[in-house]
Amino acid sequence: MKYFVFLVLSIFLIVSCISVFNKDNSSKSSSKDFIDSISSKLKSWESADRSSAKLAPLPKENKSAVVQVYAAALWGLRGLIADHTWISTKANEADSYTVYEVLGWRKAMGYDSVVRIEKDIPDRLWYGKKPRLLIDLRGKKAEKLINKIHKAAGKYPYKNKYVMLGPNSNTFTAWIACQVPELNLKLSKRAIGKSYLKTCS
Repeated sequence: MKYFVFLVLSIFLIVSCISVFNKDNSSKSSSKDFIDSISSKLKSWESADRSSAKLAPLPKENKSAVVQVYAAALWGLRGLIADHTWISTKANEADSYTVYEVLGWRKAMGYDSVVRIEKDIPDRLWYGKKPRLLIDLRGKKAEKLINKIHKAAGKYPYKNKYVMLGPNSNTFTAWIACQVPELNLKLSKRAIGKSYLKTCS
């Protein structure tokens, strides 16, 4: 299965490059125009919408604890078959959310870990893609799980490793699900990398 997914992703990337290249050739554009078109696509990624999807209750309106798990399609062609997943929590009476996720670019940027644990908007669009709410727990049930989620995130075994097919963001979410079974979290087939964990330990 892992190699099939890798093959599909590779084909998508190759077809995408050929499409752009052929388009540029047909219009007799120069190599500079080709580079400019790639740069434009990168800029569109940087400027993509990262605002709230309005799926999480505002802390000022909801004082009780909240635990939510989200999934959103990846940027570009990979989004046709794969998701990025993350977890957001808010303790009772807290005025902000904490977001737990793994980001591969953190490794390239020199961070100590690919794991990101920060106060942030809990339900951000994933670069223009609206997330789907997988888990939504409130009140005492959520409060009991927040500390367990935090401890599990701190023990993630691949904090210095990121690979497209795993370990990746979905491996991280699967790890939390294993360590905190009370979440009753089941990730879909789109969560490529979830099966990198052979068993819960």
